[in-house]
Amino acid sequence: MATHHEHDYTTTGEIPKPQTKAIWRTFLILVGLTAVEFIFAFTMEASTLRNAIFIILTIFKAFYIVGEFMHLKHETKALVWSIILPMALVAWLMVALIAEGSYYFESVTNYFK
Repeated sequence: MATHHEHDYTTTGEIPKPQTKAIWRTFLILVGLTAVEFIFAFTMEASTLRNAIFIILTIFKAFYIVGEFMHLKHETKALVWSIILPMALVAWLMVALIAEGSYYFESVTNYFK
């Protein structure tokens, strides 16, 4: 059985540099998106527009987190699309169910008035 040494520190004497630049970039992007969400939360009235902005920013954060921490951005396009397409369909289902639920709620409350 063959052995594979990816980093043999004893022969080269060098330790690879830490990738702190990428970690700080990821941290700053996520902090920035969260700060934008807080700004919208405290400056806008509760409305459909605010909820839509939150949903869009949350989707961006989720895709970024999945790409960075789960290394999805390094995978093949077919695997990425096999994950994104069902999630888009689930999001569409949620929007459709919310729209139908609000219609049903209004029709029931109007019926009993």
